[in-house]
Amino acid sequence: MSSAFPRPVDELVPAVQKWATELGQLPSRNKIKQRFRIGADKANAVLAVLSETGFDPTGPTGHAGPAATAGAGLHLVPSPADTEPTADAGHGETEPDSDLSPVAAETEPAASAEPDPVTDTPSTPEAVPVADGQVSDATDPGVTSPPTTARPGGKGRKWLRQLALLPMALSAFVAIWGGWVGLGEMTGFGIIHPLPGIADSVQLNSAITLPLGVEAYAAYAMRVWLARIGSKRAQKFARASAIGSLVLGGLGQVTYHLMSASGITQAPWEITTFVACLPVVVLGFGAALAHLQHDTTETTQQ
Repeated sequence: MSSAFPRPVDELVPAVQKWATELGQLPSRNKIKQRFRIGADKANAVLAVLSETGFDPTGPTGHAGPAATAGAGLHLVPSPADTEPTADAGHGETEPDSDLSPVAAETEPAASAEPDPVTDTPSTPEAVPVADGQVSDATDPGVTSPPTTARPGGKGRKWLRQLALLPMALSAFVAIWGGWVGLGEMTGFGIIHPLPGIADSVQLNSAITLPLGVEAYAAYAMRVWLARIGSKRAQKFARASAIGSLVLGGLGQVTYHLMSASGITQAPWEITTFVACLPVVVLGFGAALAHLQHDTTETTQQ
């Protein structure tokens, strides 16, 4: 709306009349100053001309009455003060509202209501094209998906399956532990002092090393074999050693119960020699399986 040269009053009057017709009311002096970037004197002059001509913005056509028609041929000559460029016209600044004219004071309350700007209606999200074989993540904001619920009894059934293994594991543990400890005592395993000269009161029955070593390795090898952990060589070694450990454990239980039922308290030297080598054998098999499991030269074939 601003220009490099100040606009004369005769050009501002039609523009203010058109704007007032659009608003449906006569704008105040401050609003005229802000819209057309003019000074207070020129805004007062425009309002005075509109008041003298009887301009009615709420009329049928928004034009002036008879008085305005009669004076339509008059030409207003701007005063020297209006033709000189002012700071208001050059820089778009406005003067304080202390010197309101009577016309502006009467129309100020009604002029505060300006036409509401056009508001953008919320647009619906556009559908994103999805290529064949792909799944679109865009969902309709108005449609809510039903909450997913877990199947009832899923965790309970799993807990029951694990609970069923507990009595079997406890009974096998007691029988295997007692058999290996008894066989170890018959073959020379017994109370030892692991810290002589440091803690002489500390005692340990070395017979517990047999069930801890043999049966623990059997469980470890079975897991590597059945879960297919590590390379294919590791799985083959784990399968063979797991089966061998289970067979060895069964033979150890049979040997103990036969000697115990026969009243034998000391095992023959052949059995003693074999049982004495078991901890060393278990250590070697465990180290070998661990190295094969972490071998990266051969990938696991699932």
